[in-house]
Amino acid sequence: MPETEKPLFGHPWIFIRGVPSLTFLPPEGPSEVAFAGRSNVGKSSLINALVGQKGLARTSNTPGRTQELNYFVPDGYSGEGGDLPPMAIVDMPGYGYAQAPKEQVDKWTKLVFDYLRGRATLKRVYVLIDSRHGIKKNDEDVLTLLDKAAVSYQLVLTKTDKIKAPAVPKLLSETAEKIRKRPAAYPFVLSTSSEKGDGLDDLRQAIAETVGIANWK
Repeated sequence: MPETEKPLFGHPWIFIRGVPSLTFLPPEGPSEVAFAGRSNVGKSSLINALVGQKGLARTSNTPGRTQELNYFVPDGYSGEGGDLPPMAIVDMPGYGYAQAPKEQVDKWTKLVFDYLRGRATLKRVYVLIDSRHGIKKNDEDVLTLLDKAAVSYQLVLTKTDKIKAPAVPKLLSETAEKIRKRPAAYPFVLSTSSEKGDGLDDLRQAIAETVGIANWK
């Protein structure tokens, strides 16, 4: 089967680049979706579960482990001679608490915000919210930035296996209501569990629709 016909999430993914500053960004080409969230919200775990590869994105119990924009693409694309991947996933440094000097945290934060404001190929940001804690002040600050920059985003609840199952629908409804008047927010909130696999197909389909890829499974 040709590379372009292989299922998007049934195909191995690889890490291609860590971006410590905007000068190291890959050339704009394929569509990108980015994952944002507070430190320790489970971004790396969700990306690994999404593509079915345990060790793709590095996970850690230490908040603030991801310090760069980490780029992942389906394997088999060299980028040479027009051989571009169909899309890229970007794992962004967590915002909020991080076990690092304030100077370093400020540097990561500026990198993230500059990327969000200036990347034309960025199709959507998936903002992860820990289902046990809900939307916090620093989440709201990021949502406001995305609204002002007119960057489309969708909220994704993580770690839903850590709360009682009957509480999930109510939490989804409450979260959707909180962002209802935000101009850049996609109105439908997703819920996921990296550990149990809940909601992953919904997220895969949402990503595929965002970047215009039909063959995702």
